[in-house]
Amino acid sequence: MQFFNYLDLTKMKRIYTIILFVFSGIIYSQTEQDTIKVTTLDEVVVATKWKQKKEDLPYKIASISKEAIELQNPQTAADLLSVSGKVFIQKSQQGGGSPMIRGFATNRLLYTVDGVRMNTAIFRGGNIQNVISLDGFAMENVEVLFGPNSVIYGSDAIGGVMSFQTVKPKFSTNENTSVSGNVFSRFSSANDEKTGHFDVQLGWKKWASYTSISYNDFGDLRMGTHGPNEYLKTYYVVPNFDGSDEVLTNENALVQKPSAYTQYNVTQKVRFAPNENWDFQYGFHYSETSDYSRYDRHLRMRNGLPRYAEWNYGPQKWMMNALEISNFAKGNLYDEMTIRFAYQNFEESRISRNLNNVNREIRIEKVDAYSFNIDFNKKIGTKNKLFYGVEYVFDKVNSEGIDEDITSGVQVEGPARYPQADWQSIGIYLNDQYTITDKVLLSAGLRYNQYILNAEFDTTFYPFPFTEAKLNDGALTGSLGVVYKPSNSWVLSSNVSTAFRSPNVDDVGKVFDSEPGSVVVPNPNLKAEYAYNVDFNIAKVFGSNFKLDLSTYYTWLEDALVRRDYTLNGSSQIMYDGELSQVQAIQNAAKATVYGVQFGVEAKLSKDFVFSTDLNFQKGEEELDNGEKSPSRHAAPFFGVSRLTFTHEKLELQIYTQYSAKKDYEDLPEEERGKPEIYAIDGNGNPYSPGWYTLNLKTDYKFNKTFNVTAGLENITDQRYRPYSSGLVAPGRNFIVGVRAKF
Repeated sequence: MQFFNYLDLTKMKRIYTIILFVFSGIIYSQTEQDTIKVTTLDEVVVATKWKQKKEDLPYKIASISKEAIELQNPQTAADLLSVSGKVFIQKSQQGGGSPMIRGFATNRLLYTVDGVRMNTAIFRGGNIQNVISLDGFAMENVEVLFGPNSVIYGSDAIGGVMSFQTVKPKFSTNENTSVSGNVFSRFSSANDEKTGHFDVQLGWKKWASYTSISYNDFGDLRMGTHGPNEYLKTYYVVPNFDGSDEVLTNENALVQKPSAYTQYNVTQKVRFAPNENWDFQYGFHYSETSDYSRYDRHLRMRNGLPRYAEWNYGPQKWMMNALEISNFAKGNLYDEMTIRFAYQNFEESRISRNLNNVNREIRIEKVDAYSFNIDFNKKIGTKNKLFYGVEYVFDKVNSEGIDEDITSGVQVEGPARYPQADWQSIGIYLNDQYTITDKVLLSAGLRYNQYILNAEFDTTFYPFPFTEAKLNDGALTGSLGVVYKPSNSWVLSSNVSTAFRSPNVDDVGKVFDSEPGSVVVPNPNLKAEYAYNVDFNIAKVFGSNFKLDLSTYYTWLEDALVRRDYTLNGSSQIMYDGELSQVQAIQNAAKATVYGVQFGVEAKLSKDFVFSTDLNFQKGEEELDNGEKSPSRHAAPFFGVSRLTFTHEKLELQIYTQYSAKKDYEDLPEEERGKPEIYAIDGNGNPYSPGWYTLNLKTDYKFNKTFNVTAGLENITDQRYRPYSSGLVAPGRNFIVGVRAKF
């Protein structure tokens, strides 16, 4: 299987044609007594803010259950998303994970937590790590809504929406107080992980409480033995505080120094239902990491030596207070109403220092994010169901720059990454679901959104030709979808939709080094980018033991906000961080297209065995400054996962393989070609991303109702691989063991 190291799409097609042919023969050779229904088309989802049957929606939604999370034992919420088999994860460091969905990523994807928008005004176009702030142990379920959905969610919902639903406190079913909970501990060998978790639920007739605490300690990550030598880490830097840093030989080049970090999460939820018509829920969420190294920056060289002695993200902090009020009293205006008030506080920082330089640059960003949503649904007659609502979002951005002399400890004011700014969004939407016949359902939606940005620039350090930026503009988006169900085992659907992303503070006002020799400066003259999408979806259940689903899509992006060469006061180059750098800025300067196919199979092979596979193919192009086309940066190569699961009484056992195709130098985006330090080198001396595969084993054994043990062996063949666009090499062979006690 050595050829998997250089996996290409043609070979994967041949392999899966054989696999599907073989398994089809196995499926239909089973006796009638062995066939057990494993899946249906009427799964209920909540990614649209309301409980709806998946078969009634004209777009694709993937669900990750709590049971799947417990078996897979993902270390972070980013790893949790990859459990779906439909989300590609990029990592620049161990303390991170930036999802790619249908050729889009970063601020063209939307995160929600219990229905509250997580995206802020400083979500950037570069890889973002905010998803790791979420606690996988506190999740009740996770859903991914694919494709544009600005009608419901507003700005940023271009490639998809990731909906995280945390555990809902449960009431007691009798007069006694109900008490339940979990104590869990986990160890992983590839990064010497030590994780502990505790949660407890208390329930009364009208009150309920859920408390969750988690702690993670991750050591430096070890890569695999078999793979490109370019990935080896042969050195590391020991920072000194006199400006003379040491570059030492790494005793074990498989260990990625520095990549260790720690994190803890606290969740507290309280629920109150005075009667059957009202439900109040309050949620408090807090997450904080230690400082953690941005590993890919430690791979950059200058004059034959590492460029940086330090490049760390400071503690990443996230806090959310959210109040959700639901009313189920049917009236003239609505059958159900949900009001959400939320306040979030985000803090992140960047700490960097060049090798043998006494000046440490500290850049701190804080965002106060306030949001208000009120959503309604109303059934009109027997055929019409309306969903409508309003939303208001206000983000306050505070950015600070500090320059510190490490020899004296003296700190002085330095240039901030962002201007002092605020960003507002006001939206109103209406979506109608109309049942034409028992077999045909039509849905149509419309949203109008006004976005407002005010920023004040400090010209102390950079001679910007402006001191403020103001944006006040609107966006109109819509969707039209149809669902056709010729029988209980068939669902065919199509959806045409538009989406937008309004310029945020990161687009308008950021100053940072994007790559060696380039610096991004503010540009106050921006407008929203728009996406237009069409997709087709088919889901079919054969008998009671085989399900197939297929989705195809095409998305084009206009007025895309991209980084392009720029001038500042007439100059195309300025001195930045001691280096003459090309001036660039975010501009509405490109068009982009993405198309692809998502394919899934789930099959009951016998009473105890289930086989499933998910395959994802996407291809994207974007317009360059000179009018030529380049592959889209966030269109991941072909990737997928195939699983064989055995379940019998107290044991669940899963064997699975994950894989990704290669990207040759010719297929690398222009931006990625400028990062040779994170890629392998082909025979012509050019960077490229090799294909890869892993073989894995997971098991869960329940001794009784109280105790169960989960264990796994990931990357059994110890492959050394780096997922496309990632700075961090993935874990090598990794043994995982977890012990859970339920009470």
